[in-house]
Amino acid sequence: MSLYIEGLSKELPSNSNEMAQFQEVMRQQLESSMHAELEKLLGTAKGAKAEVSKKDFEGFRKLFHRFLQVKGPSVEWPKINRPPEESIQPYDKIKAKGLPDNIADSLNKLVVVKLNGGLGTSMGCKGPKSLISVRNENTFLDLTVQQIEHLNKTYNADVPLVLMNSFNTDEDTKKILQKYTHHRVKIHTFNQSRYPRINKESLLPVAKDMAMTGENADVWYPPGHGDIYASFFNSGLLEQLIAEGKEYIFVSNIDNLGATVDLYILNHLVSQPNGKRCEFIMEVTDKTRADVKGGTLIQYDGKLRLLEIAQVPKAHVDEFKSVSKFKIFNTNNLWISLSAIKRLQEQNAMDMEIIVNPKTLDGGLNVIQLETAVGAAIKCFDNAMGINVPRSRFLPVKTTSDLLLVMSNLYSLEAGSLTMSEKREFPTTPHVKLGSSFTKVQEYLTRFESIPDMLELDHLTVSGDVTFGKHVSLKGTVIIIANHGDRIDIPAGSLLENKIVSGNLRILDH
Repeated sequence: MSLYIEGLSKELPSNSNEMAQFQEVMRQQLESSMHAELEKLLGTAKGAKAEVSKKDFEGFRKLFHRFLQVKGPSVEWPKINRPPEESIQPYDKIKAKGLPDNIADSLNKLVVVKLNGGLGTSMGCKGPKSLISVRNENTFLDLTVQQIEHLNKTYNADVPLVLMNSFNTDEDTKKILQKYTHHRVKIHTFNQSRYPRINKESLLPVAKDMAMTGENADVWYPPGHGDIYASFFNSGLLEQLIAEGKEYIFVSNIDNLGATVDLYILNHLVSQPNGKRCEFIMEVTDKTRADVKGGTLIQYDGKLRLLEIAQVPKAHVDEFKSVSKFKIFNTNNLWISLSAIKRLQEQNAMDMEIIVNPKTLDGGLNVIQLETAVGAAIKCFDNAMGINVPRSRFLPVKTTSDLLLVMSNLYSLEAGSLTMSEKREFPTTPHVKLGSSFTKVQEYLTRFESIPDMLELDHLTVSGDVTFGKHVSLKGTVIIIANHGDRIDIPAGSLLENKIVSGNLRILDH
């Protein structure tokens, strides 16, 4: 952030000492102005919300202070090393240890945490993304509850589910939770912080009061999933779960349908000797060309560390994306010690790189929001490690192209978990690219009378005004392109194998 301050001081001819003093004065002024603005905002908060906002703003002040201190890139490229081999274990090695006789003992030390702060807007849906139907009318949240209930019933265990909501998703999620009251899963929620977006020029909050509607509708933001540590700690829920005998959380994105509780990884965690207890496991998996932007694990200053593309100097971006040097990426499936989170929060020792996310509001105002990523804290935990897991544990649904895959016969659904069909000869998923006519879920659904048979599909590209009849079968590489003004209706019962379809094909009712 000194870059901003340096920009202000470029015109001043001066020696380096005076420059440093000037920059320090500028920093102090910016912090003082920010403090005054936040106090003004807090003055408009009412009731119980005032106390919550006060805690949120304490966190924001710390983040803003660190933002003003940052000088240039957060990593020096020459200091980056590949992690030592023992720090990233192959999953098969973890699995080879087998399972204990009493699996319930291990499960009773576990809490499942799902990151549930995101909206479904990128897929054209209102409300929380977790409430989008993904398979047989089941939502992301339904599948999560089914998975945990199945574990609890099968092993007579008590694994609770915790949802980290944001101010965008909390109200709608809580309404839906009532339907799970008779399921064998205890469900808790806590809220991510609410931070003010700041004007890119003045570095002051855009908000004029604590309201969240009207002209204040887009001046707040949830500050990334790195906020989980402080929010979980501040909510009191972390203490409560430790008091109930819980030791580890398994954290993942709610839209990653591959992120189910893995008993072998859990056993690895709970079976270690006390002095060598691993406090943090990051599940990583092998990179493909689709994952070149994903964060990777590196060795830096003797510690395992997450390196995100935003931290990479421009001159080294291509090197970062190469599959030969950085072979794995972070799935954001994380296993973390509860007592370690408590210790680090109490010591104020949680250190995560700041992500500066620029945005433009509807009125054209340029703002920035300061965020952190949950995996970036790996360097703060003792005996942290990575486990290189099968690709099947990374099945995110970010687009309708992903949705088509998980709705198809490529996967079978049992007890809330999706597994690749045994009938598929190759374990890899096909590459699916649906065009802009399919972006919104509602529109996507109207274009398929039924989901095609995709068991033998390698690649599908669809562009333009295209619809699919019932019982269509797609094999090999299929490319369907309807040019502007044209429409293609794929007839019911069609088999397309290694075909390119273009032009105009209309099927009308007689």
